[in-house]
Amino acid sequence: MLLRGVLLALQALQLAGALELPAGSCAFEESTCSFDSVLAFLPWILNEEGHYIYVDTSFGKQGEKAVLLSSDLQAEEWSCLRLVYQITTSSESLSDPSQLNLYMRFEDESFDRLLWSAKEPSDSWLIASLDLQNSSKKFKILIEGVLGQGNTASIALFEIKMTTGYCIECDFEENHLCGFVNRWNPNVNWFVGGGSIRNVHSILPQDHTFKSELGHYMYVDSVYVKHFQEVAQLISPLTTAPMAGCLSFYYQIQQGNDNVFSLYTRDVAGLYEEIWKADRPGNAAWNLAEVEFNAPYPMEVIFEVAFNGPKGGYVALDDISFSPVHCQNQTELLFSAVDASCNFEQDLCNFYQDKEGPGWTRVKVKPNMYRAGDHTTGLGYYLLANTKFTSQPGYIGRLYGPSLPGNLQYCLRFHYAIYGFLKMSDTLAVYIFEENHVVQEKIWSVLESPRGVWMQAEITFKKPMPTKVVFMSLCKSFWDCGLVALDDITIQLGSCSSSEKLPPPPGECTFEQDECTFTQEKRNRSSWHRRRGETPTSYTGPKGDHTTGVGYYMYIEASHMVYGQKARLLSRPLRGVSGKHCLTFFYHMYGGGTGLLSVYLKKEEDSEESLLWRRRGEQSISWLRALIEYSCERQHRIIFEAIRGVSIRSDIAIDDVKFQAGPCGEMEDTTQQSSGHSEDLNEIEY
Repeated sequence: MLLRGVLLALQALQLAGALELPAGSCAFEESTCSFDSVLAFLPWILNEEGHYIYVDTSFGKQGEKAVLLSSDLQAEEWSCLRLVYQITTSSESLSDPSQLNLYMRFEDESFDRLLWSAKEPSDSWLIASLDLQNSSKKFKILIEGVLGQGNTASIALFEIKMTTGYCIECDFEENHLCGFVNRWNPNVNWFVGGGSIRNVHSILPQDHTFKSELGHYMYVDSVYVKHFQEVAQLISPLTTAPMAGCLSFYYQIQQGNDNVFSLYTRDVAGLYEEIWKADRPGNAAWNLAEVEFNAPYPMEVIFEVAFNGPKGGYVALDDISFSPVHCQNQTELLFSAVDASCNFEQDLCNFYQDKEGPGWTRVKVKPNMYRAGDHTTGLGYYLLANTKFTSQPGYIGRLYGPSLPGNLQYCLRFHYAIYGFLKMSDTLAVYIFEENHVVQEKIWSVLESPRGVWMQAEITFKKPMPTKVVFMSLCKSFWDCGLVALDDITIQLGSCSSSEKLPPPPGECTFEQDECTFTQEKRNRSSWHRRRGETPTSYTGPKGDHTTGVGYYMYIEASHMVYGQKARLLSRPLRGVSGKHCLTFFYHMYGGGTGLLSVYLKKEEDSEESLLWRRRGEQSISWLRALIEYSCERQHRIIFEAIRGVSIRSDIAIDDVKFQAGPCGEMEDTTQQSSGHSEDLNEIEY
């Protein structure tokens, strides 16, 4: 039932790797090596003839899981994990197929990190390649198979192999070609050349790796071209971890005038970008190409050859490698996201103003009815441009960011809040300043915005020359001036839209898509609700969420509850580990009748709950940050409990919950936030 016939078994045998596999690897020939099925779930079954393990609906029903856990592993150097797998299903159950998930479990984290997930059915073995960043911390690999609908649903694993190096590297000596695939074209395709079996397509006397006719390489030939601009593409595995450096490879071109050999990147949104093109035919020897490669989010590398006719010759490719340092011919300044970002808590970082006087001022205010605190913590610093202080309309305060290298794509994010101003448009604008040409170009400006709410803006831009980001505040007329606030500026490589397609970081929840892994103790009108915008009751609750200003948060609606009624939001079960954890979240407690917000720790099999943190009564009109440091070596849950106060002006909200391994560390108000409940330890009687 699991695999169809001898053909797939032969495929499996062809894909079999060496007997001596590195740590974290298994070919499942006679055993599961250092991997074990977790007893609380369905078992993975070793095929009677070896070669693979599987789970199917003859052992379990839809929705049941089989979990495979490795022994302790370490990747002090960058490593590549390859998984050869197959998911099969019946045609009538395509709407709910089986799913295969792969997680990393670090020894000091209470949650697992999802690295990869797949549910596409296949009649053959598929290969997944996953980059593992170098780390000194020990971890385990956890593979989870979830059975889908249908009587013939199954999941099989043929091989797991963890090797030192980058998944994008390849010498084409292994049968699976490092996960590189040819995009099939009826007329021109990439083929494997070389090896002991000689044929008309094995066109080179020697590969580059071994300098031997027995070595392998990839090549594409124009002999079957029938149309103008026939294209062959060789596509790399998708990168799964941020990487930047020098991508190098060796190539040969024959009759280069009739073909174009190019290198592209393609992100998950399908956006192509050319990063290299062969500028000369080359010679009979192997030519080295070095290309600056930046992959801040998942992308593929595509080697593309376009032929103009059947006499376009051939292109050969071998020994693709990557180094996390710049290419030798690269002289551009290194970009640092840390140096280009600022939350203004300590100073202006690398931002500066072009003149003295009343421009942007770093301020810290106590939140009140008319002004919220900063965005970072609610009680910290931010920048304020007060155009009311100017004596003439048209006053502009310019804030310059650090210099950014040219020809790179950037994602600029920042939070802003507008106060006053009858007409809001253009009160805050962002310009790109090209240093070489002293040219300014406006790339964003405020149109309309809720007043007094921290809003997030996102801008993607790319310029060929070195640039600086410039923030300007503007007062159009003497009679219409106000305040413009700015906080938490970040600049990262890549497109803002591409990074949005990434799965949310493990242990974090912004409530933008759903309630994440949180559950309600009971779900009715008096429980926690997910909402965006203002809460229905005036003079209580937030005006917008903390994440973007227009997103979602969780809150209790006091008008649906009675005095003293509780609503409880429970985290998923968290693994117990030694050492400290840091829980951060933002809370909003505004309203004259505000009750109580508490955070509890409930250990597995314990009926008692430990109080970790508490706030009572109205706290601020702003979102405030809470930091809680705690330890627990047993499986546990975190519980957010809100109690309705004496009046309907008692809405309580939370947002941006984050679990982190290790102590809260440098976060400056740890002591205040984690021990601030001490005066409230006596339970309130309701």
